[in-house]
Amino acid sequence: MKRTYQPNNRKKAKKHGFFARKETNILKNRRKKGRKVLSK
Repeated sequence: MKRTYQPNNRKKAKKHGFFARKETNILKNRRKKGRKVLSK
């Protein structure tokens, strides 16, 4: 039987990566707050 989680790096990056976050205000807010790491 196949496992339910079939990891796919490209799909993951497209959903949660740096460029996905850049589209919204998330990065701006985190920069304003002074985060050391903006995104994973």
